[in-house]
Amino acid sequence: MIVQSRKMENIPFSPIRKIFAEVEKLKKEGLDIIGLGIGEPDFATPSHITEAMAAATRGGATHYTANKGILGLREAVCRKLKVDDGLEYDPEEIICTVGVSEGVFVSLSSFLDPGDEVLVPDPSWVSYSHIPVMNGAVPKGYPLREENDFQIDVADLERLLTPKTKILVILDPSNPVGSVQEKDTLEKVAEFAVRNDLLVISDEIYEKIIYDGKKHISIASFPGMRERTIVLNGFAKAYAMTGWRIGYIAAPAELVAVMNRMHMYIVTHTGVQAQWGALAALEGPQDPVVEMVEEFRKRRDFVCRRIGEMKKVSCRVPGGAFYVFLNIRETGMNAEDFTRFLLHEAHVAVVPGTAFGAHGEGYVRISYAASLENLEKAMDRMENALRSL
Repeated sequence: MIVQSRKMENIPFSPIRKIFAEVEKLKKEGLDIIGLGIGEPDFATPSHITEAMAAATRGGATHYTANKGILGLREAVCRKLKVDDGLEYDPEEIICTVGVSEGVFVSLSSFLDPGDEVLVPDPSWVSYSHIPVMNGAVPKGYPLREENDFQIDVADLERLLTPKTKILVILDPSNPVGSVQEKDTLEKVAEFAVRNDLLVISDEIYEKIIYDGKKHISIASFPGMRERTIVLNGFAKAYAMTGWRIGYIAAPAELVAVMNRMHMYIVTHTGVQAQWGALAALEGPQDPVVEMVEEFRKRRDFVCRRIGEMKKVSCRVPGGAFYVFLNIRETGMNAEDFTRFLLHEAHVAVVPGTAFGAHGEGYVRISYAASLENLEKAMDRMENALRSL
């Protein structure tokens, strides 16, 4: 009998994917389900990006590239980081990855040993809690609290710190809560990381999807942080390129040397066509990004306004990403029960907050990466269902 490895015994299948599977089952039964669960822009990849990919393919870009990716793309990433974030990197300090997902796996797995501890936002994207477990390490969730506008509280980090703490993870803007960390918050977190000699992994994939005049600030830009920070970013969200599976790691050369060895043995390199598309995304017109973010803002405002008119639920207006973290505590249901309630009574699919950590209890995540027409229908259905409680 073949038995799974011990490292996989406590790794569940993603609860988000379980919901998608149930949605598909109900759709096959003929039910009209509105999906507000998936974290994917409902826009097509801008045409200049797909055309650049096709032209590169016709021109012979069908062979192996360097492990870290084509030089032109890594140079473009360096220019982007300098202009947008004030960060100086050499192309040899960039690794092009198979989406940010690979970047998450590589950055954690390259530096964790059994028994090491990782400070992870709670709630946060599911990979950050499970990949440490695969490596025999221990994720320790630091809470993001609604009453604190989901800002990081260094006092929570201090309470969780032990001699075994090695890595601090930051998601900014956050999935699932949509918060954007303020400058003074990041200053305090940076000082904490330097003082305790921690490696920091900063996931910045939603950095371009920010509203209300807020500006993304990379924690790598604070004093003493570039040398200890691994920046993860990519193209999936801002450029509607989720299926392309292209992201990047930016880090000091000595850290990149370690991560590139793992990257090489996992995937050799990311797809060459995706790399040429990503290059066009960075160097081409940015109007599609601006237009998409403005449309997301309109949807955010609509969803938050409608939620404010409903009974027994509430939400903070998110400063970034395209999620609302809906407070459902007054309903008396837990997150999973409320998710099932919406799915079967309102035919609206959302994600329970507990999919993202223990502090997600009492919440569900709503993605407004859906058409305004579908959002209107979904809010009507939710409001009607809540009236029955």
